[in-house]
Order: sequence, then structure tokens, then C-alpha cells
Amino acid sequence: MAEPYYLTTAIHYPNGKPHIGHAYETIAADVVARFQRLRGRDVRFQTGTDEHGLKMAQKARDLGQSPRELADEMSGYFKELFDVLNISYDRFIRTTDDDHHRASQAIWRAMEAKGDLYLDRYEGWYSVRDEAYYDEKELVEGEGGEKLSPQGTPVEWTEEETWFFRLSRYAEPLLDVLNAPGFIEPASRRNEMVAFVERGLQDLSVSRTSFDWGVKVPDNDGHVMYVWVDALTNYITGLGYPDGGELWDKFWPADLHLIGKDIVRFHTIYWPAFLMSADLPLPKKVFGHGFLLNRGVKESKSLGNVTDPMELAETFGVDALRYFLLAEVTFGQDGSYSAEALVNKVNAELANSFGNLAQRTLSMIAKNMDGKLEQFETQPADDELLAKVTDACATELPREFEKLNFSVGIEAWLRAVYACNAYVDEQAPWALKKTDPERMKAVLQTLFIAIRDLAIAIQPVVPEKAAAVLDQLGISTDRRSYADLSDQSWFGKLETANHAIGKPTPIFPRLELPAEEAA
Repeated sequence: MAEPYYLTTAIHYPNGKPHIGHAYETIAADVVARFQRLRGRDVRFQTGTDEHGLKMAQKARDLGQSPRELADEMSGYFKELFDVLNISYDRFIRTTDDDHHRASQAIWRAMEAKGDLYLDRYEGWYSVRDEAYYDEKELVEGEGGEKLSPQGTPVEWTEEETWFFRLSRYAEPLLDVLNAPGFIEPASRRNEMVAFVERGLQDLSVSRTSFDWGVKVPDNDGHVMYVWVDALTNYITGLGYPDGGELWDKFWPADLHLIGKDIVRFHTIYWPAFLMSADLPLPKKVFGHGFLLNRGVKESKSLGNVTDPMELAETFGVDALRYFLLAEVTFGQDGSYSAEALVNKVNAELANSFGNLAQRTLSMIAKNMDGKLEQFETQPADDELLAKVTDACATELPREFEKLNFSVGIEAWLRAVYACNAYVDEQAPWALKKTDPERMKAVLQTLFIAIRDLAIAIQPVVPEKAAAVLDQLGISTDRRSYADLSDQSWFGKLETANHAIGKPTPIFPRLELPAEEAA
């Protein structure tokens, strides 16, 4: 039976339309999900929207809407984007869902039963934009002398009755978790969190009375839960907590929470503490990726450089966008993008290198072999190429993708593409057609096998385009998993005499820069 694998994105805050950062994280998670499925694992993949909190309530008021109306509208934009981006999620969760309210109240009751919740008064600094509390010593001074959060967001002094969670009780067990190999990556994030715990943990305010847009505190309707208690609970709501059942038994604890680096504290300190308090197993890994910068500059509405990922997908194609974001940026670090960089990279690597390789090879098979394959004997040059391709596709790319080193894995794949193109130039099948037709057939069929492996390997990144290549190759849908990559006797096993390819058509057209970008 396939080993289960559960991964989540952070649920996205829908107080505005989705931006490129939301697309980046969710595409990366989708690549992980597709990759693990191709490895034969039973995958559960969850994403969604985090719809409660003061920020949503204020935004709705400014727009003359109810918070629920704003949540319904904005959450719809996120779901539409993820469907366009070909995100293979199993559940799109909304924190306004009924089962989520029930799960949030259940974990609250579990923490209360443990003696970890008490009623008191909160006085301190709060950032509405971050939905986060900050200690005085964490604040930084703005250009005008105003106090700002470590993220540079405005903070306001808040005083109200609140429930507190005894976070201070969990310092030692949290340090054990944070120092466990692999729990938090990249390693630089772990160092920050260890330092935060070692400075001393204060109990955490976990309810609000100044607004009512959120999950009600059980038996205390004047309080709503702090938005992060509610938001983090989504990861177990989607598996049937508190009732348990098949999904819960199979998939919890999560294998991977994929999040942005700005919310690592919530996921590696608050969330594990809540779970410990509720006597629930902890997730296996939290990965805090970096930010995407627009030509090296952080996007902001005031600068007018906010990118609509829906427009990018419509302009350049979904798979081109997916490939660029995963191939261009070292995952875990900040990265930069621009329309020019996307066009240049996709044209050079997908259109000119892989796409042209597939198109040329299949066209020659169609023209010179009537589109049919036959048994053949390899020569050392053929075996050498296939060994390089198999190593890249069956060993290097999977090894790096397993570690979330997407750009490194794609580089290995691309080296194999380049090796195939060099092999074409060296073997010159167009010349062999006149001098040694049998050798020409061997060369073309060696390339056929190589292209098959290359297309199978890159499926998580460019699922539609890779499927189109495999369709043209005539590879059945049940022969496209990573287990098929190590099949060295492919021709014999599939009895491929008379195996026919589809009609060769270009799959990776060259991209053009829109006129306004090129100007």
C-alpha cells in the first residue's frame, strides 16, 4: 500500500486579490504533491483561505460590506486562480466552514482541559496587518519615529480582557522540537526561532473582545478566538478533527507545512505548543520559503508594481509560469522575477531545448519510420546517453525535489536535455538516413526513450505540457510514474514493435514579450 503524504500551504488571507506570492507558494506545493504521487505515494494536499480577524473586519467596513460578503468574494478569486494554475488540491478549506468552527472550538476545549487557558487582561502592542502581538523590545523605529513591528508594519497599543494560553509552559519541549533534525528548514529559520524561545516565552493572548468576526470562544460568546488559533487549526480540520476517521488515521501528522518565512514563528512555536497542549502529534516538517521580488524590489500598491498572477498565466501560459518560478528561484531564499526573465528562460530551456528536441525527433520518426517503432540494438554512444538521462530523471531530480531543491533538480534535468541535443548533433540522423538507415532508426529510438524519461520526470512542474509530449509519444497514462523511469528494457517489456507515435505538433511555442513590457 502506498505510503501516505499530507502537505499544506499556509491558508491565504483574502483581504485583497491574490498576488504573485500566493501563486508561488501554491505552485510549489502542487509540484510537491504531484511529485509524491508520481513516486507512488497516497497524497492529501490542502490549501485555502484564512478569513477571520480584525484586518478582514476593518477592510469590509471600509468597503461597506459585511466581513462574510468580503470573504466570499475574495476567497472566490483565490479558488479561481488555483484552478487556473492547475493546482491539484484535495480540499480548498475556508475558515468560515462549519466543520472548521467546530474543530477550532474542539482544540480550544482540549487546551482548556489541560489547564493551559486562563482569563486576564492584555495590554501591549498589536499589528493589525500581521495579526500578531509584539513585545516592546521587538519593535523598531520608523522614519518618522513611530513604532513598527519587526516586519515594518504599524502597531497599536491594545488593552482588553482576553484569554491567555500558557505558552511559557512549553519552552523546553519547544526547544527539543526546534532542534530536532529536519523539523524546520531552511536551517537559518531554526536559528531565529531557537533564539526567540531562549529569550523567554510570554503567555499568548488568544482571544479578542473588540470585534466579533471570528470563531466564538466556547461558552464565552463575548470573546472570539485570536485569528492564529483558528487559522492553524485548519490543518487538522481538513482531516476530520475532532472526530477522527479514515483521513485522520491515514494522514496526520502532516509531512509538510509549506509557508512563507514571515510566519515561521506561528507554525514552529505557537502551533506545536497548541498541539502539545491538545495531546496531538506534531507535524514532521515546516519549510519557510523566501519572497518573490519584482525586479529585485518588494511589491507594494504604492509603488504600482503589484503583479496579477492571473494575467501572467494568461499572457505566458500556466506551465511557462510554473516552470519559471520553480527553475529560476532557489527555494527557501528570496528570488526576483520579471516578464523579460520569464520569456528568456522559458524560450531558451523549454522551447529551444526540450521542445525543439521532441519536435525534431518525433518529426523524423514520423517521416522516416512511418511513425512506428521497432526493436533495435544500441551502441555505446546510445547507452551512454540513456545512462545520463536515467541518472538525471530517476536519481538526481527526485533526490533534489525530495529536499525541495527544485531549481537544482531542474538543472539536472536540463543538463540531460542538453546532452540529448549534443547527441543529435553528433549522430546526425539526417545524414545517417542516406548512409546507414538502420543506425538512423537506432538513434531516433534512443532519443524517443530519452524524451519519454525527460517528459515523465518534469511532469510535476509542467503537467499539461509534459502530458502533451507523452501523448504524442504514445505512452499510456498508466506508464508515466517515476517507477517507469528505471525500466531499462522498455522496448522489450511493452512489445513495442508497431508502437505508433501521435502526430508531431509543437508543444512549447516561443513566448513573446508584450508590447508594453518590451517598450
